[in-house]
Amino acid sequence: MSAGEGTAPVRLTARQLSRRRRRESWRRTWAEFRRHRSGVFGLVVLLAFTVLALTAPLLADPQGLEVTSATGGILEPPSSEFWLGTDDKGRSVLTLLIWGARVSLLVGLVATVISMVIGTLMGLMSGYFGGWFGAALFRVTEWFLVIPYLPLAIVLATILGTSFWIIALIIGVTSWPGTALLIRSQTLSLKERPYLDRARALGAGRWHQISRHILPNVMPMVFANTTLTVAIAILAETTLSFLGLGDPTRVSWGTMLEDAYSIGAITTQSWWFFVPPGVCVVLVVLSFTLIGRALEAVFDPRLKERR
Repeated sequence: MSAGEGTAPVRLTARQLSRRRRRESWRRTWAEFRRHRSGVFGLVVLLAFTVLALTAPLLADPQGLEVTSATGGILEPPSSEFWLGTDDKGRSVLTLLIWGARVSLLVGLVATVISMVIGTLMGLMSGYFGGWFGAALFRVTEWFLVIPYLPLAIVLATILGTSFWIIALIIGVTSWPGTALLIRSQTLSLKERPYLDRARALGAGRWHQISRHILPNVMPMVFANTTLTVAIAILAETTLSFLGLGDPTRVSWGTMLEDAYSIGAITTQSWWFFVPPGVCVVLVVLSFTLIGRALEAVFDPRLKERR
């Protein structure tokens, strides 16, 4: 090669090209997300609570959760020793709050994963397959949708038990219909697109069409809906725990509120016992909601046009 000739262009493989496009897509998504200040605020709040939950063993001694290890008096107000006071058993409310973040967030995430998997599968199957099979799946979705999920969750918790994983499972299997309807509507729209007609003409089977064409196109909506479902799951766990149906062996924000209510903390004006967990629940739910709304605006072109 002579000195005047330029270097040959670098040819990328299909996998490298796919990775480059994926990175560029993530950069564009992040740049669009940062324009939504409410979404960024929600993300910062959520990251703060996540760090709090992950570093709980470093911030608070787990022995402080044991009643036998309580060193404070009953319902002591905030002081230099106990920053958020003590509960009715002499335990530090701050310690309970830190460790309660782990249970509340984990239950919400596990329940959301279960809900998203069931809802996405039901939505894809009922939207893609026609005939009696698709109609039957849609009727099952409607049946779950018309039954209020909270009474159903209470009944299931009463029957199946109140362990950590059972509560997460109950919340997950009672909160998926909304996701299924969303995915079904998207699938019905995508099924009529020209590129799917071309794929069928080229001999693509049903599994190939669903996994390679429909599922990647509905995943942004699934991801955006996930953040909203987490907020619902955390509220459901808090409600079940407040009703005495939470895991009695674990401390969560819901069990703290239930304990505060049962001893009449409001009547005795022991605000430090019920206000902190209530505020934490509100902030976490608000952060997930703000993130979900921002992602919905990022992934939905119609919302972009309205801005």
